[in-house]
Amino acid sequence: MNDTIKVAVIYGSVREGRFCDTVGQWVVDQIQPRKAFATVVIDPVAEPVSAFGKRLDEADAFVVVTPEYNHSYPAALKALIDGYKAQWQAKPVAFVSYGGASGGLRAVEHLRHVFAELHAVGIRDGVMFPNSWEQFDEHGQPLQAQRFERGMQTMLARLAWWAETLRQGRAERDYTQAVMLD
Repeated sequence: MNDTIKVAVIYGSVREGRFCDTVGQWVVDQIQPRKAFATVVIDPVAEPVSAFGKRLDEADAFVVVTPEYNHSYPAALKALIDGYKAQWQAKPVAFVSYGGASGGLRAVEHLRHVFAELHAVGIRDGVMFPNSWEQFDEHGQPLQAQRFERGMQTMLARLAWWAETLRQGRAERDYTQAVMLD
C-alpha cells in the first residue's frame, strides 16, 4: 500500500471574485511540501459537481476551505457534498474557514453535522481566518504567517493520523458492511 495520504482540498465558494482562491491556494501551498501528502484540488468553479466522484473516492482525507455566508456555508458546497455519499464514508475531514468576525466558525459547525451524517470523521483542529480580507497581503500570504502555519501544522498532523488509521480500517473491513459482531 502506498503510504502517501491523498488529500482533496475542496474549495467551498463559487462566487465571482471569491476570496476562496487566496485561502485555498495558501492551504495547497501548506500541504504540498509535506511528503506525507499528495494533493488534488476540487473546485466547483472549474468543473461541474458530477466530475468529482473518482477524485473524492480516491482521496484518503479532505480539507474543506469554506467561507461563512449568512451564518452558514455556501449552497454550492452543500450541492457538492450532497452529490456523493460513499466517497465520504470513514474518511477524515478538516476545515479551513474564513469570513468576518467569526472567521467562518459557524459554517464549520454546520458542516460538522452534515459530514457526521455521511459517516465522515470531522477533525477537531482547524484553521480559521477572522476578518479574512485583513489577514492576507497582496501576494496571498497571511500577515501573521507563523500563527496560521502552527494551526495548519497541528491540523495536518491530526488529519494524517486519522487518514492513516481510517485507511487501514477500510482496507481490513468494508465500512458499508460494518455490523455488530457477536
